[in-house]
Parts: sequence; structure tokens; C-alpha cells
Amino acid sequence: MKSMIAENVSEIIIRDLEKLKTEISLFKVEENIWKVKATVTNSAGNLTLHLCGNLQHFIGAVLGGSGYIRNREMEFTLKNIPRTELLEEIERTIQAVSTGLNSITDGELYIDYPLEKNGKKSSKAFFLLHLVAHLNYHLGQVNYLRRILE
Repeated sequence: MKSMIAENVSEIIIRDLEKLKTEISLFKVEENIWKVKATVTNSAGNLTLHLCGNLQHFIGAVLGGSGYIRNREMEFTLKNIPRTELLEEIERTIQAVSTGLNSITDGELYIDYPLEKNGKKSSKAFFLLHLVAHLNYHLGQVNYLRRILE
């Protein structure tokens, strides 16, 4: 039986990816998506690529078997990708999350996530909560950076 917890996590992640789409759409000047200010080192565009790569890898590929291959370095080095392409990448991420979490059962949540994080094993449930927190941390940064730049 499908896990209600995994379903809830999926709903929260998708809700917040929709908020990320809104944030990227709210930039009045598209070039500002790729700008940083003061001691901020990652642009809203790079944070978007990072979040999409992170979720497509850890949920889409690892849990859902999507075949997605992550290039974490490029998430931070690519620049000036058009807003429309960023929005399409967020959409792909929404699909990866939906598919990747669709078949998880309650029992599976309490077995080890297949990959270690910082040299430690954790349950799938713990790792999913970590991914929600990570998404929201960077979503807040995107929001703040947009307001500072514009």
C-alpha cells in the first residue's frame, strides 16, 4: 500500500517547487536571475539548477529509477540559461518527484536510504525530510536574493 507519508512529502516538495517557479517568474529583469550581491555566492539561477539536480538525483534516479545523471558542479557553474529553460527544468523535477515517490510504501520508509549522506546511513523517511528542509532553505535564499536585487 502506498505510503501516506511519502505522498505528503511529495505534495510538500511539489508545492514548494511551484513556489520556486513563481520566484523565478517574479524576477522583473531576467538577467538578475544570474546575479549575486555582496557576500552571496550563488545566484537564484544556480540555486534553481542545484535544487532540480538534487531532487532529480536523490528522488528521481535513486528512488524512482529515472536514469537521471547528476552533474553537481555544473549546477553552480552554468550561467545565463533562459528563464523558460529553468522553468522547464523545475517541471521535469516535479515529474521526477511525483514518479519517484509514487510507489513507496510505509514499510520502505524505515529501511536505509541506498546512499550515505556525510558518511552516515539514514532511513528513507529521514532522508526525505532532509530533502524537504534543503529545498526550503534554498527557496528562502532565492526569495531573499530576488527582493535584494529588485
